Amino acid sequence: MNILADKTILLGVTGGIAAYKAVDLCSKLVQAGAHVQVLMTYTAQKFVAPLTFGAISGRQPITDLWQLYEGGRIGHVALAQEADLFIIAPLSAHTMAGLAHGAADGPLTATALSTRAPLLLAPAMESHMWEHPATQANLQALIQRGAHLVGPEVGRLASGGIGIGRMAEPEVIVEHARIVLSRKGPLAGLRVTITAGGTREWMDPVRFMGNRSSGKMGVALARVARDLGAHVNLIYGAMTVDPPIGVHRVPAMRAEDMLRATLALLPETDVLISAAAIADFRPVVTYETKLKKETDQEIRLERTPDVLKAVAERRAEIGMPRLVVGFAAETSDLVANARSKMERKNLEMIVLNDVTAADAGFEVDTNRVTILTRDGGIESLPLMDKEAVAYHILQRVRGLLGAVGIGWSPGAGSLLP
Repeated sequence: MNILADKTILLGVTGGIAAYKAVDLCSKLVQAGAHVQVLMTYTAQKFVAPLTFGAISGRQPITDLWQLYEGGRIGHVALAQEADLFIIAPLSAHTMAGLAHGAADGPLTATALSTRAPLLLAPAMESHMWEHPATQANLQALIQRGAHLVGPEVGRLASGGIGIGRMAEPEVIVEHARIVLSRKGPLAGLRVTITAGGTREWMDPVRFMGNRSSGKMGVALARVARDLGAHVNLIYGAMTVDPPIGVHRVPAMRAEDMLRATLALLPETDVLISAAAIADFRPVVTYETKLKKETDQEIRLERTPDVLKAVAERRAEIGMPRLVVGFAAETSDLVANARSKMERKNLEMIVLNDVTAADAGFEVDTNRVTILTRDGGIESLPLMDKEAVAYHILQRVRGLLGAVGIGWSPGAGSLLP
């Protein structure tokens, strides 16, 4: 699943040193499977040659308004109608003013005024230009008309100073492009809470009991659910990857924190996916000072709270969430252990993975899972990257919601019985 695949994206590039970043952005969009048509202002060509963008996108950049009239069609209108998304990166103060006031003095602004595709703006300029009341008024006018903003960031500027005005990084703009395109996705209106990562149970200020979970599977689920249009809460512990942009983030490092955060979100959760590796035990005593290795100290353990058991109890009281999905990281008797957990925790679905495999499970970018459902269904997936696994899991969630007669109305914000 790739929300950018086969999308027609117009990439407007205006004058400024940040135009070099637009080359990387163009490359990332093309690598994601998008069809990218670049439109450049006259001043943008002073920083990056059109040939560079043409070589990366496979299409001749549009640099002149009359270039769009070849072949007898009204070029900027036809191009505007084909677009799924229009990104302008970098966006200069001059072009922002033109867009805000309806100027159509070049191919970029003429096409932007003609399109009904979402507009994603990535400004780049000196701090004083960005902070000027005229610039801010122009920006607010565009946002009120529905434009989406990414950045600018604080950093080193072309003048050599440090301040706000630096264009957002290309990978951040790509993430925002995915978010904008997801607004009318198949899961729009669905509220999904996902737990991810491992928990840490502290023995003293420097030592803890933990596990090998990287959080990659939970983050993949959050990103794909977001791309499908869902409102996503991500409750996360220790992870080696960053939470995705565009989801509500709730840090929860201990099992007790994970329990508290999960129960707090249940009333506003339609689907709960518990992908976190929550510790089963914790030290009875957490020492306030570091234990020296010379200390002959016995560490006693006690069980941590059972999050899914608590969810089942609370769910029986309030009727939410409508669907609960668990994960089973097993090393033996895989299917039997997973089915047992599904029954004990009152789950509609459980995702089983063999954590002894070197290419699946913990700490790697791929996974090989078996999906089991309460009605006896079982499906084994081949080895694939974790976002592909996440897509399959969420497709099964959609199927289960339909099977029990529950649907949702895009934009309604909750499931409808």
